[in-house]
Amino acid sequence: MGVKFFSSTFAPMKQIEPILFIVLQIVGVMGISAQQPTDSTDYLPQQQLSGVTVKARQTVRRPMGPTNTAEILRGELFKAACCNLGESFVTNPSVDVNYSDAATGARQMRLLGLGGTYVQLLSEGLPAFRGAAQPYALSYVPGSWMKSLQVSKGNASVKNGYEAMTGQVNIEYLKPEDDQGATFNAYTNTMGKLELNVDANVHMSQKLSTEFLGHFENGWNHHDGNGDGFQDDPNVRQYNFQNRWLWKGNRYIYHGGLSLVDEYRSSGQVAHGGHSFHENEGKDVTVSIPYNIRINNRHYELYQKHAWILDPEHATNIALMGQASLHRQESLFGARSYGVNEKNAYLSLMYETQLAASHNLSVGLSWNYDRLSQDYLLEAEKSSVHDKEQETTPGAYAQWTFNLHEKLVLMAGLRVDHSSVYGTFLTPRIHLKWRPSSWVTFRLSTGKGYRTPHALAEMSYLMASGRQLKVDRLQQEAAWNYGGVAAFYIPLGRQTLKLNAEYYYTHFLRQVVVDYDSSPTLLHITNLQGRSFSHTFQLDANLPLQNGLELTAAYRYNLVKSTYGGRLLWKPLQSRYKALFSVSYKPGMGLWQADATFAMNGGGRMPEAYVTPNGEPSWNNNFKAYPTLNVQLTRNFRHLSVYIGGENLTGYKQKHPVIDAQNPWSATFEPTMIYGPITGAMGYIGMRLNFGRHL
Repeated sequence: MGVKFFSSTFAPMKQIEPILFIVLQIVGVMGISAQQPTDSTDYLPQQQLSGVTVKARQTVRRPMGPTNTAEILRGELFKAACCNLGESFVTNPSVDVNYSDAATGARQMRLLGLGGTYVQLLSEGLPAFRGAAQPYALSYVPGSWMKSLQVSKGNASVKNGYEAMTGQVNIEYLKPEDDQGATFNAYTNTMGKLELNVDANVHMSQKLSTEFLGHFENGWNHHDGNGDGFQDDPNVRQYNFQNRWLWKGNRYIYHGGLSLVDEYRSSGQVAHGGHSFHENEGKDVTVSIPYNIRINNRHYELYQKHAWILDPEHATNIALMGQASLHRQESLFGARSYGVNEKNAYLSLMYETQLAASHNLSVGLSWNYDRLSQDYLLEAEKSSVHDKEQETTPGAYAQWTFNLHEKLVLMAGLRVDHSSVYGTFLTPRIHLKWRPSSWVTFRLSTGKGYRTPHALAEMSYLMASGRQLKVDRLQQEAAWNYGGVAAFYIPLGRQTLKLNAEYYYTHFLRQVVVDYDSSPTLLHITNLQGRSFSHTFQLDANLPLQNGLELTAAYRYNLVKSTYGGRLLWKPLQSRYKALFSVSYKPGMGLWQADATFAMNGGGRMPEAYVTPNGEPSWNNNFKAYPTLNVQLTRNFRHLSVYIGGENLTGYKQKHPVIDAQNPWSATFEPTMIYGPITGAMGYIGMRLNFGRHL
């Protein structure tokens, strides 16, 4: 049976399978993990000056543990509009966020030269937005909700699972135990987008507190800046809500909550577009039918965390964590359709203790369940296909950490998991930190990662392509990652220059590749047949100067190749380098703040072109380097901040983001080959208003 699209409501929550409710009733979690010390100083104490609260300027911290992790604090996030998670990395030299296509608004992170599917996304230590939720997940986390982001490169700890191949991004939300009060945020831009956000805390007692997070987003403008007849950005209407609770006793901590996201996206040809679709029903009839895209996503999630502190002196604790989610999508891409009902449940039991002054042991068990029910129509003349993907993966791990006075830290972990689809597999990971002096730190890491692919769910935006879409029976992905980091802290007067030099190598044993090159009329999602690897080199420097001035500069080079149709080629649509320079100025008491970030994104390879009827190639073999510039000015008051800014002020945009836009019903129609900005310069204005809190 086919999918019924665009019904006014999804099935009620009471129809969720009993297994999810059972899981949610009996588990939860709290993973208590001690906060690691940092290489740099913590915040200075707050000072009250003339009605203005002044805090230390530090916006990025680097934990002293063995992993290469940067903690992006709230002050850094607010250097740009930061409307959602996808827009939180403007000033970050390591993470890129790019559109996946020119029609749906789907975005993905890129880390170490590879796509977002290889970055493990966590929400306060729990897996977040898996499978079908992944293409649009970066828009599901409003920027004003986040307290910080932790970005780790390379393989992460085995405690967090086996999926991190190139890195990990952990989202830390505002906490129920934060200062009591409420914050209201409003934002609008020249693209016709409006966002409203609210967060509020209530302390019901010394032990019990709750938090409410709300978000509304609406985009109404049918913008077509390049005149190709297609919207540059989809119209998005989103409702987002979370309710979080915390109980904190002397030896027991409970943290739980629920969230829901309701989002509707529409895109396609605008009013002045509309092209012909030919039907033959006994006679020739030409009907003008616009090419439209409609996507309806709903995401429900419930989680619990429980922690028992057994021996505070030896940091001995037991944590039980649990989460269940339901994601439903109904979508239409021209004549193609895709619907999915995805259910996920996750459990983790952890025991951690300090064996001796220098030795820490963590052991645990985990269980993950994924089930996808899919209905899709890939070709108009064929009937809808229904299939199911289901996987249960129990696992166990052990991790030992040796810490010699923070000078030498060794963390070694091993986990074993058994997939009901792929069988048993081992995940070893080792991290080493050596700090021979106060001004230099070295880190080395190696480890293996695995990932279960769900091609249609994770890349449903590819259905917008006019090409025939072919999906093979896919293998479990597997890759080794190796990394080395040298960090230098050089005193310059009263300030410290921070330098980082990094190299990472990722080598795939098994990989899912999207082959654009073998045929101009076929988009083939298949298993790797040959080599695939990524080399990433990065240099970055940060220097705080006098009177609130801070400079950051970085350069990154990506050498990423994979085998397509028997040929080892550069990964298409991937910039080979990125140079970034940012400046932040917040003088005196911090009443004013100015931030600017300039980036030069290197050129790269386009997929193999085909020859058009006039004998010319359909597109160039390569794309050129392009610049971007983001600027923001903020005025801070006691309980109010007003900010105004602009994005992509260089005005650069990809000339032809939609290939053969005049023939959207043909096999040559292609909106999924995106390497750069789709829209030109954009301006915005916003405000943050606090009640009962200081900014």
